[in-house]
Amino acid sequence: MTYATQTHLEDAFGAVEIRQIADRDGSGAADAAAIEAVLTRADAMIDGYLAGRYALPLVAPYPPIIVGTACDLARYWIFDDAAPEEVRKRFEFAMAWLKDVASGKAVLSLPLATAEVAAIGSPEFSAPTRVFDATTLARF
Repeated sequence: MTYATQTHLEDAFGAVEIRQIADRDGSGAADAAAIEAVLTRADAMIDGYLAGRYALPLVAPYPPIIVGTACDLARYWIFDDAAPEEVRKRFEFAMAWLKDVASGKAVLSLPLATAEVAAIGSPEFSAPTRVFDATTLARF
């Protein structure tokens, strides 16, 4: 199951727009296979950025920011070379946000990846051997 569905795209951007940009055969209906392809591509992109920090696969229900990001990525890719400026800006914002998540600047309320949990663990410290202890200070 993808993070976003055709219904999510239609709710976010309007059924008319999605039908118009995803009508690959001129039938007046959105090409479900084309939409599924860009949604799967969006999932792969999102997973690529989340993989280092969060346990994958994510479990539904997905955070709304993930669904929205998947919609923005898919919409940009379904437009192909004809994406309007606003669509391109939303795509660039989504990519910048994913980079922030990957670098730790943005945080999600999701289970951390195993390596990330191990890195967070308890603090460790080290110190040189003590010069003064109870034995050396006994005569003072």
